[in-house]
Amino acid sequence: MTTADRSATKILLDESEQPTRWYNLLADLPTPPPPVLHPGTLEPVGPDDLAPLFPMELIGQEVTTERYVEIPGSVLDVYRLWRPSPLYRAHRLEKALGTPARIYYKYEGVSPAGSHKPNTAVPQAYYNAQAGIRRLTTETGAGQWGTALAFACAQYGLECEVWQVRASYDQKPYRRMMIETFGATIHPSPSELTAAGRAILAADPHSPGSLGIAISEAVEVAAQNADTNYALGSVLNHVLLHQTVIGEEALLQLAKVGETPDLIVGCTGGGSNFGGLVFPFLREKLAGRMAPEIRAVEPAACPSLTRGTYAYDFGDTAGMTPLMKMHTLGHDFIPDPIHAGGLRYHGMSPLISHLYEENLISATAKPQRECFAAGVQFARTEGILPAPEPTHAIAAAIEEALRCKETGEEKVILTALCGHGHLDLPAYDAYLSGAMQDHDLSDAAFSAALGALPAVPAG
Repeated sequence: MTTADRSATKILLDESEQPTRWYNLLADLPTPPPPVLHPGTLEPVGPDDLAPLFPMELIGQEVTTERYVEIPGSVLDVYRLWRPSPLYRAHRLEKALGTPARIYYKYEGVSPAGSHKPNTAVPQAYYNAQAGIRRLTTETGAGQWGTALAFACAQYGLECEVWQVRASYDQKPYRRMMIETFGATIHPSPSELTAAGRAILAADPHSPGSLGIAISEAVEVAAQNADTNYALGSVLNHVLLHQTVIGEEALLQLAKVGETPDLIVGCTGGGSNFGGLVFPFLREKLAGRMAPEIRAVEPAACPSLTRGTYAYDFGDTAGMTPLMKMHTLGHDFIPDPIHAGGLRYHGMSPLISHLYEENLISATAKPQRECFAAGVQFARTEGILPAPEPTHAIAAAIEEALRCKETGEEKVILTALCGHGHLDLPAYDAYLSGAMQDHDLSDAAFSAALGALPAVPAG
């Protein structure tokens, strides 16, 4: 491969190269992850336990061990609005850093919602519409998932109702406007509309909310209405499955320029962006065809992998969901209102938690001012304003690139720029004005929530 080939800035796939299958990592794992448990019986959940919330097709994808799942033609048609998405080499950032490393980023901000979230929102809306569901409820943090599901529901004639974490609802008014423009109804969470929301407000009328609380509200409404289902934007296996189009495309794009990554970094909150990027590469690593280091990057204010406990816990605050074995800060944990609202979740995807326990990935945590500094440097060199969430991965990529500058290593670094930050300008304003603060959490800050973990006997 020539230097000229590797110097390409924008690496594209044509429509004929668009992936037509999702990749299921469960098929290739050396050991399976622990089962999801019913909170009452502590037995593994079955399809009937999930049927009040999800259509059977998604339930099947949640548990399947088939290596690939075909993407329906109707979903591919919507995907073609923005897929395949571009892969860029960050030449200008590399030059500014003075590094011999080569940095590539897969850019998902080209989607209608401005993030990677429609990759799963579209199939979830499609399968629910096929099952005769009239309405979907969901939660959203920063608003990217709520925007994506509102868009997806509009494609298939479904109503959409969104509970947005109060801190983000107040910080990001343009997300609310975009969600409403796509036709959805949105409420700040906690709200007076549900028993779960009212209980939180009774205890703390000024609660900033959390994704766990918003999930409780959305699940409560869905469970009470036969024509309504719930849709989740991260954490669950079928969600990460849908996101693997990111990594499958990135594999093809890097092959076009003769590159193999030495390090893959991705931001992690619930895990969908990270899993979507790395799972296809992990397949190749497990098969011995490449050997990248894979690193998850999370916020220091909500560090479920690096400081959480690997235990069974509820996915929501009110305890309505099944019990999942995951790295958790406790379902009662209320993160500080950092600007990376999409990463403010108490638990990590069970599948990614399992990878961490099996030492197949590593993890690090970053404070938000370091991340915004990286986001500003990225914007000033590459010309794209990142959402607050992927600035965590950008910060880690810059850190590694500067290490390569010291050692002279010519590493290939790959990351996913999972969304743009056009609707996050108040966060950048807080950073640029000096008003942004880091949140240094002591172990005591986690102890109360971890003390409320459900009791599940070992084994």
